[in-house]
Amino acid sequence: MKKSIYDFQVNEINGEPIHLSAYRGRVLLIVNTASACSYSKQFEGLQHLYEKYWMHGFELLGFPCNQFNGKEPGSNSEVEEHCRREVGVTFSLFEKIELRGEQVHPLFQHLTEQAPFQGYHPDNSDEMWMKHFLQQNHQDLHEGNGVKWNFSKFLIDKEGQVIARFEPTTQPADLELAIEEALSSN
Repeated sequence: MKKSIYDFQVNEINGEPIHLSAYRGRVLLIVNTASACSYSKQFEGLQHLYEKYWMHGFELLGFPCNQFNGKEPGSNSEVEEHCRREVGVTFSLFEKIELRGEQVHPLFQHLTEQAPFQGYHPDNSDEMWMKHFLQQNHQDLHEGNGVKWNFSKFLIDKEGQVIARFEPTTQPADLELAIEEALSSN
């Protein structure tokens, strides 16, 4: 049987372990977050997606990470405080994890294997900026299929399978059609 995200356990931001099978039957958007990143403006759009689609079977799971320019340096409680009070996030948050390297969390290893990096679109100026930024400053991140930066997004179907990967430059509002299609499929 094909492995799904339901095979993984993670820790909620308060340290409580949870099996992702608790989300069985729901469409998920898994996002690696960082409060001090320039892409953190996306928190508002992500919260909007969560509020708009939650009643229809959608969940948003935020995984803070400090690996990309140290943009999430605080403790888990500081991250939660910032996201809940300063930004107004109500979707699920999890403990800070590693997304690349030897300590990569098995969930994100699985996500990037199931949804390899598709490259940058030459007609998208934001993506081309990201490509050049990584090539010039973080060649190790530019290479391979690993998560490239904060606010990478993985869309998961109701069966726990990865159906799409969206890079940090993809705005939350641009995910609505994909979410609606996933919610409407059996």
